Amino acid sequence: MKKYELPDELMFLRNSKTEQKKSDASMKGKVVVLTGATSGVGLEALKQLAKGEATVVMVARNLEKAKNVREAILSKHPCDIDIVVADFSELSHIRHAASEILDRYDRIDVLINCAGMHSTKATYTPEGFETVFFVNHLASFLFTQLLLDRMILSAPSRILHINSEGHRFNGLDINDLDWKKRHYTGLRGYGASKTAQLLTMWEMADQLKDRGVTINAMHPGDVRSNIGKNNGWLYRMFSRFFIQPMLKDPKISGEAIYYLVADAQMEGVSGKFYHLTIEEIPAKHALDRSLGKQLYDLSVKLTNPK
Repeated sequence: MKKYELPDELMFLRNSKTEQKKSDASMKGKVVVLTGATSGVGLEALKQLAKGEATVVMVARNLEKAKNVREAILSKHPCDIDIVVADFSELSHIRHAASEILDRYDRIDVLINCAGMHSTKATYTPEGFETVFFVNHLASFLFTQLLLDRMILSAPSRILHINSEGHRFNGLDINDLDWKKRHYTGLRGYGASKTAQLLTMWEMADQLKDRGVTINAMHPGDVRSNIGKNNGWLYRMFSRFFIQPMLKDPKISGEAIYYLVADAQMEGVSGKFYHLTIEEIPAKHALDRSLGKQLYDLSVKLTNPK
């Protein structure tokens, strides 16, 4: 029987069923900054990092929740876990969090940008940015820029964006990032934010070449998480009874993240997109380097990292 190969746009269907790589590399002595660490994918990453004996800086919105998570992790894995409080929907919070980390740590070996959200309707941050675009793209963009000099000094170091196959939904219009001219939908808003993160990542990978810092992105798998819990009761009920039962244990996400940031096989690998641990070609619109350069410059202008 003739074997048919899936087109690039559908390879994620096969990759989701492929056996994933794992790593037992030690991260003892490594300082890892992790956002979105109190639930879902971020929490599973935290568990693996603790198991690998990394020093982890949790960046979280809710201090009490973060403390409870830390206590639970430390009961199983004695390691160093620090907490920095920040709401990643506000520029000032991101700047303050980065400043705290730079004051406390003279090195940063790994940065994992895991904080993210999905919204069924357009909402806006205190500074007037569309919230999903800000949290999923501009926040991680600014945070990375603020910590980048320290990571260069700490080289070899690694940056990992927790992105999504949702980037394939697109929705990115560089002339209407706040969705004031178009009808907003949750899928397209989410797709725009994840597309933006990928487009600017290629630019950063080029800038960081030969500087000892790698930057990659990954889809964390079709797993259960709390993303979308900020939406209305109808969405939450639909997610609970129809979406969540079909999703996998997020443990696979934590293992994949750990492989990408810890394993020797990933040393020097940069500018790649992974479905868990399988390299994958993103959607064509997320590979538009001309648009990426424009968006990178605009992201710098909007966040003013320097």
